[in-house]
Amino acid sequence: MIRVREVRVIDDEGQQLGVMPTAEALALAQERGLDLVEVAPTAVPPVCRFLDYGQYKYEIQKREREAKKRQKSQTFKEIRFRVKIDRHDLETKTRRASQFLDDGDRVKVAVQFRGRELNHPQLGRALLDRAAEMIGDHGVMERSPLMEGRSLFIVMAPPGSKVERRDDQPGQTDGAAASEAPGETIGEALAAKGQVPDVAPEVAPEVPAEVVAQEVEGDEPQPAPPAA
Repeated sequence: MIRVREVRVIDDEGQQLGVMPTAEALALAQERGLDLVEVAPTAVPPVCRFLDYGQYKYEIQKREREAKKRQKSQTFKEIRFRVKIDRHDLETKTRRASQFLDDGDRVKVAVQFRGRELNHPQLGRALLDRAAEMIGDHGVMERSPLMEGRSLFIVMAPPGSKVERRDDQPGQTDGAAASEAPGETIGEALAAKGQVPDVAPEVAPEVPAEVVAQEVEGDEPQPAPPAA
């Protein structure tokens, strides 16, 4: 209930009708089959609008639900398999994982090994590949198969999530590749890339012929006569 004497009125089409007594504004709203709703109570004078109050309240609740949905924290679910799971159980659990992904949750899909099953990890990897294919329409693989204790697992994320790339063998940098290449030294690697400056080779000083002859004969070298 509006208790002030005067209000600023905006009609249902967004046109301002100016400041008028509250009773007059209420009568105009009833003539149009609408309610007089106070939308800015702190203004001076308060601002009221001709609205369908039921529809107005519904729109407010809808916006609140959408805002709460955007702020929903993402939870982490887990689905577990056995290596010898049958087809019906696999379909049931992958269907459950698809529901989790549709709700916006991440899903950890794990295969548990028993006894000698650990000697055949390829069976678990094949089962995970099959499960990822079955729920591929509902999510993307965020983490490739990883062994953890007696379990092999993958992580599936909802579509549109930021997928963290995890490569088992990350690429080497140019420097690491150059230093680890077989039979190649650092200098050769730099020379191959053109990073070694060209340096003129040192030239040995020319020795006079007289000194060379004396060294061959076994005599002590004599100083060369001064030039005339």
